[in-house]
Amino acid sequence: MNLQELNAYAIAGKVDELNLISLEGGIYLIEARIHGAAYPLNDAHGQALHLRSVEHAREVLHSFPRLPFNLIHTSVHDEMCGLGASAGENLKVPIAFRTV
Repeated sequence: MNLQELNAYAIAGKVDELNLISLEGGIYLIEARIHGAAYPLNDAHGQALHLRSVEHAREVLHSFPRLPFNLIHTSVHDEMCGLGASAGENLKVPIAFRTV
């Protein structure tokens, strides 16, 4: 899903929430949750849209209607210990969609 498609879904009220996923190395990705399914946000080339920070995500989404917005920190602890990732270990924190 690209920005224009995501904006159209958001305006139509079909987006349940947006999740900003924090990855190791200071990379952030956005996924839209629509009817329980996750749709990653892609750039113009169909690749995952990489963001630099929470503020960068807010800048990209500035023209969107307000939506529930969460910061997701994935747990690397299990992977570091060789046990495999567990979806239940992610930390999900609601954050403000806009700073003002």
